[in-house]
Amino acid sequence: MTGALQDRVAIVTGGAQGIGRAISRCMTAAGATTVIGDIVAGDVVAGDIPATVSDAAAQFPLDVSDERSVETFVQRVVEEYGAPAILVNNAGIMTESAIADLTVEDWDRTLNVNLRGPLLMAKHVVPHMRTDDRPAIVNIGSLEGFAGNPHHAAYIASKAGLHGLTLSLAIDLGPQGIRANAIAPGWIDTDLNKRYLDDLPDRGEAYRQLGRIHPLGHIGDPGDVANVAVWLASDAARFVTGQIIKVEGGRTAKLPLPAVFNV
Repeated sequence: MTGALQDRVAIVTGGAQGIGRAISRCMTAAGATTVIGDIVAGDVVAGDIPATVSDAAAQFPLDVSDERSVETFVQRVVEEYGAPAILVNNAGIMTESAIADLTVEDWDRTLNVNLRGPLLMAKHVVPHMRTDDRPAIVNIGSLEGFAGNPHHAAYIASKAGLHGLTLSLAIDLGPQGIRANAIAPGWIDTDLNKRYLDDLPDRGEAYRQLGRIHPLGHIGDPGDVANVAVWLASDAARFVTGQIIKVEGGRTAKLPLPAVFNV
């Protein structure tokens, strides 16, 4: 979609790696001036990070769970690059724990990043959005906002909440000409997931089994999500708002069967 986002300023949270990095690259390729907000090693970075890895205009420190950090970040983007037309809420974390072992601290941290963060970003970015820039918000939810896996209580709750927040943003901001949608990725071949598979006894077999649960026969790539994000942010999706779009290779369309029936 070359030129689809020309002359528009896009913010991508968590854009330094994984799906966020792919989104940053694709939005830049589509003509946007892309600014990344990210956090490093659990602490806000002390200084700016070269954004060449994501082809972005800049990367500034941002902790989406901290309202002061959000305010500072947004103001800097506005001062240095102008009013943002696109907000991609991609920053997120995963917590794995059995219910009995889930700490309040882990629960709060997951909800603070995955749900409060997108709310704070919208709260402080929206006042700067201009109707003539065809503003759009794209939230990165998850397939686990619809159906979950064991020991993911905090993550599932946060992503289901983010899907609900997306609907509210679409309803409340629609009269201002601001569209809001979410993408629910399935199994995407990110560095994080690759490391997870590397820890399994047979990495190749794990990939084969993952492929078999998708009608398309393979898992997704970060670019698959990024391309949908660019489309949702573009004028091609001008009448699309309040939608949660699954990017998951048809996984949820296929009813599970006992292994004996798999061919």
